[in-house]
Amino acid sequence: MLPVDVSALGISATTVGADLVVHNGKIWTVDATYPQAQAIAIVGDRIACVGTNEEIRQWVGQKTLTLDAEGKTVLPGFIDSHVHFSAGGMEVNSVQLRDAANPQEFVRRVSESVKKLPKGEWILGGQWDHELWPGAPYPIRGWIDKYTADNPVLVSRRDGHMTLANSLALRLGGITRDTACPVGGEIVKDASGEPTGLLKDAAIELVMRVIPSCTAEQLTSGILAAFFQARRFGVTSIHDNSSADDMRVYQKLLNCGDLTARIYCMLPIEQWESITYGDIRVGFDKTWIRLGALKGFVDGSLGSTTALFFEPYDDAPETSGLAGQFVVPENRMLEMALGSDRAGLQLCIHAIGDRANCMALDIYDEVVGKSGGTAKERRFRIEHAQTVHPADFSRFARLGVIASVQPYHLVDDGCWTEKRIGRQRCRTTYAFRTFLNNGVRLAFGSDWTVAPLNPMQGVYAALTRATSDNKNPDGWFPEQKISLVEAIEAYTMGGAYAEFSENEKDSVTPGKLADIVVLDRDMFAASPKEIKDVKVQTTIAGGKVVYEAASD
Repeated sequence: MLPVDVSALGISATTVGADLVVHNGKIWTVDATYPQAQAIAIVGDRIACVGTNEEIRQWVGQKTLTLDAEGKTVLPGFIDSHVHFSAGGMEVNSVQLRDAANPQEFVRRVSESVKKLPKGEWILGGQWDHELWPGAPYPIRGWIDKYTADNPVLVSRRDGHMTLANSLALRLGGITRDTACPVGGEIVKDASGEPTGLLKDAAIELVMRVIPSCTAEQLTSGILAAFFQARRFGVTSIHDNSSADDMRVYQKLLNCGDLTARIYCMLPIEQWESITYGDIRVGFDKTWIRLGALKGFVDGSLGSTTALFFEPYDDAPETSGLAGQFVVPENRMLEMALGSDRAGLQLCIHAIGDRANCMALDIYDEVVGKSGGTAKERRFRIEHAQTVHPADFSRFARLGVIASVQPYHLVDDGCWTEKRIGRQRCRTTYAFRTFLNNGVRLAFGSDWTVAPLNPMQGVYAALTRATSDNKNPDGWFPEQKISLVEAIEAYTMGGAYAEFSENEKDSVTPGKLADIVVLDRDMFAASPKEIKDVKVQTTIAGGKVVYEAASD
């Protein structure tokens, strides 16, 4: 190998010793000009040199910290391109319902949670999944009311698009048999017209608005818990579905030196005027915190039957899903998208069903048509891009739309999606190979807490497409598998490109930010099925070691 030229950095091994050297590694750089190396020299928060052990040895000075990778895989830090970060941190200590295997266990965990709380305190979180339960029944408030008479409950399905409220929470939210469903949402009612406790999409806000806001101390504590989870999994950058309050906490942590992952903030698209005209202002170090994107919704989720399709659901033929509240009847989404675009803000639209993805592409087409310029320079994103009509993959490519996708979802959803939308539509669900074959960029993420934050779980899902019911050992629609190299690219440079930062980070390239992970083995020697067991040994963010496995 030849050493990389670092003269443009204005530093050399003869003028300054490195602050940190990582050596004896099997480094996959995600840089096509120099794809593999053994060692890295870091000065300050930047990569100074990449090369062989011998070439990097000259960077070792008296004060240089050295890290022996012992032949293990070294990668750029992972970028999670879609998280709900503060919610993830807050839910670490909430009632845990994700793996409740039946309704009885669901009820038991809620009832046990009540015993730990003072009267009047809300029970939140949950992440339940009724598809795990025999017969897949939806929960109802009657299951938990007798245990929760003094504590309001609002626990979410794992996708966040459907919640169960107990009777007290419904009463506090003013929801009765006479309450009309809001646009873009549904209050589920039984045969007699009484609310069952299930709320979908926009209807959830009827209860959410009466939940007391967490204190600044509670929010900070939750976010700190989230940062610990990120660094133990090697996540050095996140694209966060943020609030203004979250952003203030991020700034405070940065000022205190406690920020260990870089934040690309995505605020709700309906706030575009506040951002454009200065109501939301936080001073940022843009290498660590950036506000550049706005997120809108076209539909809901598949598990809640609110994802929007051209054709009805196979198992619920009375519906084709729900359009988001800003799409119909006001059609405000285009108006907000145009305003956001003219303000220079990136557009990210949540779309799950094939019709929803088509509608998002239509919006992007109109934005370009009305505002001029090109689509590709805007780097439009579709968040989830779950089920795409075959005719629309070429539209993704033509418009340069980034597919911001979460591969681990297929591990769960692949167990039951066919009963919901049929086998034919499933052929273009989580269609990562088809996206790549059409020249569409992938940016991988987790959607934490909907799915695990650990990128290894996402890589495993993309490589194997194995479902959690063990019924697809060769992969659910295996023709959509991608390679390990492609998955790493989507979890690193794919995310960097999706936030306009590909020249700043996420390949092991001289001059770029020194965000690095050292794994606990040679990842490239592992079988696809073993990838989920790979762990992070060391996480480096901004040239500093922020996590070592021994400290966990």
